Amino acid sequence: MTASSPAGVTARASETRRDDAAAARRFPLWLYLPAAVGAAVLALPLVALLVRLDWTQVPAAVASPAALQALTLSLATAAIATGVCIVLGVPLAMVIARSSKGIAAVLRTLTTLPLVLPPLVGGIALLALLGRNGLFGETLGVLGLRIPFTTAAVVIAQTFVALPFLVITVEGSLRTAGTRYETVAAGLGARRFTVFRRITLPLVAPGLIAGTVLCFARALGEFGATALFAGNSAGITRTMPLAIYTAFNGAGVSEDTAIALSLMLVLVAVAVLVLMRSWREDAPR
Repeated sequence: MTASSPAGVTARASETRRDDAAAARRFPLWLYLPAAVGAAVLALPLVALLVRLDWTQVPAAVASPAALQALTLSLATAAIATGVCIVLGVPLAMVIARSSKGIAAVLRTLTTLPLVLPPLVGGIALLALLGRNGLFGETLGVLGLRIPFTTAAVVIAQTFVALPFLVITVEGSLRTAGTRYETVAAGLGARRFTVFRRITLPLVAPGLIAGTVLCFARALGEFGATALFAGNSAGITRTMPLAIYTAFNGAGVSEDTAIALSLMLVLVAVAVLVLMRSWREDAPR
């Protein structure tokens, strides 16, 4: 077996990865202390949630009418919001990835702005746009449409906060894929939509799936903008986060139900992280 054989190349690659891993572990030992404190800051609240939970009451708490109502509404609105994000986000990501630096910078800033805005500010902004006295509110009123404090408002709020996750993820995949294959397909006479459907989408499929999962998880956990723009009406706008908030303010579902719902949201987040990690590990390097 020569050094240039596939087996030899694989052996050298494995040895290089081991050397890189060993080099990465060469850092001052005292860094373990703040790292341990940081890990504790992140883990201990979740541990406390698990300890506080009365596991014998979990089935009854989750199966209560109020909990099921909140869960059903959350899943339905999050699914609709995710669909809206896919329809709007993929084209937006495409435009950002294929535009000039100036245009891309402006669009990327607008896209990421909801990530850094306080959630309540997002709710106020939506009210300023679609509220009774908002920018489009009077026009909608003339048409007999009222959006705030309805289930549609929940979907809009979830879309507002979740859309950036999908756009950023898909844009990164588009930039990584480049335009080489698209250029070749166009040179062979393929129409633009055909190139988009047969070349672009398959190339960014892993990023699109990852962005969709992140988008759904973010929509499912949305609270601030929803509370201000959609309100907290049982069966209409009271999603899981709002049911948890209501319970700890002494109304609605019981505290055990609130903790059980909190655990369900944590499990969703863990599932998202596991899926994301598996895709990163399976991705070609």
